[in-house]
Amino acid sequence: MIALSAIEKSFGGNAVLRGIDLAVPEGRVTALIGPSGSGKSTLLRCVNLLEMPRSGTLDLGDIRLTFRPDRPPTRREMLAVRRQTGMVFQNFQLFPHRTVLENVTEGLVTVAKWPQARARARALELLERVGLAHKAGDWPANLSGGQQQRVAIARALAPSPRLLLCDEPTSALDPELAAEVVDVLASLAGEGMTMLMATHDLRLARRVADTVVFLEGGTIVERGPAPDLFAHPKDPRTRRFIRTLLGEAAEEA
Repeated sequence: MIALSAIEKSFGGNAVLRGIDLAVPEGRVTALIGPSGSGKSTLLRCVNLLEMPRSGTLDLGDIRLTFRPDRPPTRREMLAVRRQTGMVFQNFQLFPHRTVLENVTEGLVTVAKWPQARARARALELLERVGLAHKAGDWPANLSGGQQQRVAIARALAPSPRLLLCDEPTSALDPELAAEVVDVLASLAGEGMTMLMATHDLRLARRVADTVVFLEGGTIVERGPAPDLFAHPKDPRTRRFIRTLLGEAAEEA
């Protein structure tokens, strides 16, 4: 179980997260939805400490971190958390001067200190898993956006993280390329990968998520099983937002 309790985060005087309590069960997928500025991406970044909560508690496996303004986590604590999380960013963030294979092996070799041969074998296994083993020697610039994001997913999976964090993984892609990424994430979900994702993509959330959490103004407004929340949202704010997503999906179709 991955759990966040009473998480608070501010930028200057602007409170972005307000008392967030969230549990992500092992082997399940939780999707965060909500309007821009609701705190979805900030919440993801707080899990792997790219952003530091002002207060609250994070439980990740056997790690527990309690955040206080006067005591930030130590470097050792931060590395322990990041070893258990993989991050997929909205804009891929591949190294342009590295081949596809080198992008996936880079962290294994430089951070985890794996031998080159072992890292290469792991990378090729993951590229096969995302359908891109035949692109191992290509440069990122020669790939489509969907292919680049699939490489980014392989890179995030390389160290076998406990939790995969996905920040709007399809929002930079047109619908056809986004479908490639949805297929890969759905496959991972079917294999029991624990995931926490922020998304506006109704197709992704409906197909992949077990639980959907609606945020607005830095607070959790509503949560529930994905089919129930999309079909019968209880809070009027959730209903309005889902109508917006349905309208966008109809336009794309």
